[in-house]
Amino acid sequence: MNRPIQPEPWRAAIQRRVFLKNSAYGLGAMALAGLMDPRFFGGSARAGEDSAQPDERWRGVVQPTHFPVKARRVIHLCMAGGPSQFESLDNKPMLARLNGQPFPESFTKGQQLAQLQNHKLIARGPFCGFRKHGESGQEISDLFPHTARIADKICIIRSVTTEQINHDSAHAFMNSGSILKGRPSMGSWLLYGLGAETENLPGFVVLTSAGPYGQQPVSARQWSAGCLPSKFQGIQLQSRGDAVHYIGTPPGVGVDGQRRSIDEINRLNGMLLDDRIDPEIQTRIAQYEMASRMQASVPELSDFASEPRSILDMYGIDTPGDGSFASNCLMARRLAERGVRMIQLYHRAWDHHGNIEKAMPHAANEVDQACAALVEDLDQRGMLDDTLVIWGGEFGRTPMGQGTGRDHHILGFSIWMAGGGVKPGITHGATDELGYRAVEDVVPVHNLHATILALCGIDDARFSVKFQGQDVRLTGFEPAGAVREIMA
Repeated sequence: MNRPIQPEPWRAAIQRRVFLKNSAYGLGAMALAGLMDPRFFGGSARAGEDSAQPDERWRGVVQPTHFPVKARRVIHLCMAGGPSQFESLDNKPMLARLNGQPFPESFTKGQQLAQLQNHKLIARGPFCGFRKHGESGQEISDLFPHTARIADKICIIRSVTTEQINHDSAHAFMNSGSILKGRPSMGSWLLYGLGAETENLPGFVVLTSAGPYGQQPVSARQWSAGCLPSKFQGIQLQSRGDAVHYIGTPPGVGVDGQRRSIDEINRLNGMLLDDRIDPEIQTRIAQYEMASRMQASVPELSDFASEPRSILDMYGIDTPGDGSFASNCLMARRLAERGVRMIQLYHRAWDHHGNIEKAMPHAANEVDQACAALVEDLDQRGMLDDTLVIWGGEFGRTPMGQGTGRDHHILGFSIWMAGGGVKPGITHGATDELGYRAVEDVVPVHNLHATILALCGIDDARFSVKFQGQDVRLTGFEPAGAVREIMA
């Protein structure tokens, strides 16, 4: 019985005052109910009744949407560790000229730094060149020649800012708009608000990969549902081998027998659900049904045999399902085709405190071709117009050196977006001449979140849940407002 969660009854049922008021009548009501129907106290259902049959898929609480929907799905390419904007998307000739010299104190006095606090600050210029590309003339680093090829399809934002300077908390802030536990991640918000377009796969899927350098751990809380029912959390698929462990039926267990077991478990859960309002019971029922359907859908999803060699070469895939970021990108396209609402690909290879001149070209080479191929592949299939692709890290890197690398930086960094209602071939925002601070059309993370929601048809001012007495939003406790200048 996969009933839609009704938010208002759920909230009302767990309020203390409602509980105290209702408890005055509770015992008498229980006694009367028991006299009228013994099943109230756990008696079996009458023959032919089945209280655990699955209902329709979750269709979201934002119905109808607040705005016209431009992005039906989101693919978030997470460069875990924080890629340097100075060797990717933000060219700073003056910083190059200042290379090796003391960094001007006027920029940094009284400012928060990470590991460079109280150190002598030396300017570090980019170690690679930049060139203009496409009819739009977007400036992109030579480390990303394939991204340069899609310059006219992407929107570069050079003025993103965040509030968190350490990795885990910065990941949490980029994903949920808060560092506090109990806050839903971006994918959970989208799934809760808009529902899923698939019945056979989770609506929010996560895949991870890693390079040989700059690995930064990523915890599962980054795709948590937080205070929302756990049916909205992200599901991590395996990048190598079977996408889901134990996806096959165990030896000696027939399909019919397994189906009967699931039906009986869900019938019992349905009886419990009839007795109390608890979203986790609904989650349990829904997950049994989803697991059963995934036994058929996941093997087909992860079988790349139908993909021609030209597509594999386009992404730069040597062996499909080898755990690489390239394979994950192709899997993301296949997930998007099948109606998954939110797909996140984490590539752990960008924490370059040292050895950046060797580590960053390696990381760029691992992701550049596949990211560009994903955008082009979606475009040639007619899916880019309603698929939002986002590329970037949890923060950027300092214009000052840290040994042979760069430190964490939160006052201005770069990302790119494509498709899903974003204007192509434009650059939005700018940092100062040394890239220390965003100074033009600044885009805080909360405003980035509001923009993503708006492209998906949701007004962040009208999208919240009550938690611990507060109206919690992806954009914090107050509406942030979308960046309309980048929206087509």
